[in-house]
Amino acid sequence: MDVLLDNLDLYGPFFLTTIKLFVIAAVASLVFGTFLAMLRVSPVPVFRAVGTVYVTILRNTPLTLVFAFLVFAYPLLDVVKLSYFTAAVVSLTIYTSAFICEVVRSGINTVPVGQAEAARALGLSFTQVLGQIVLPQAVRSVVPPLMSMLIALLKNTTIAAGFNVVEAGAIRQYLAERGDNQLVGLLWVALGFIILVAVLSLVQRAFEKRWSVSR
Repeated sequence: MDVLLDNLDLYGPFFLTTIKLFVIAAVASLVFGTFLAMLRVSPVPVFRAVGTVYVTILRNTPLTLVFAFLVFAYPLLDVVKLSYFTAAVVSLTIYTSAFICEVVRSGINTVPVGQAEAARALGLSFTQVLGQIVLPQAVRSVVPPLMSMLIALLKNTTIAAGFNVVEAGAIRQYLAERGDNQLVGLLWVALGFIILVAVLSLVQRAFEKRWSVSR
């Protein structure tokens, strides 16, 4: 307990940064990933190709390499300067959205084709069919894998510590500078992540229970 109590000035702010990083990247990934899924199932070949190429490249690229590009290579383009925190959010978003895209697309494929055909027969556009008929059902069917992706995103935030973002993953370095027990410090960090994952699991169960009743 001494390591935790003596370093509350680290654990509190650093975990708060981790939560901020996770929440922003999670929301952005869900939105962008859903958009990519729409491209993947679009009737327009060019859109499908763009979505496929993006997902294929990002799913096969290490997240650390994405971080390295945004933090070290992107500034050389001298376009828009990004803070380390913003670069971390963008890195996590463009990486995680590729995986969320595939999860959402798998959910779209579970919706009976007849429903989309009936909606189109009523005169609804492709966007209306997806937004009003297909996506609401698709998201309900993929809550567990979506939550698994968000849990993975939460754990991936620790990579930001290696790129000058002062979040939970950077606590060990500061403990070393203070001469505190790093092993015990890391155990407290692990416990913090276990608590955060438990909260996400409770959210998942709440959504599953609510939507199972509605079905």
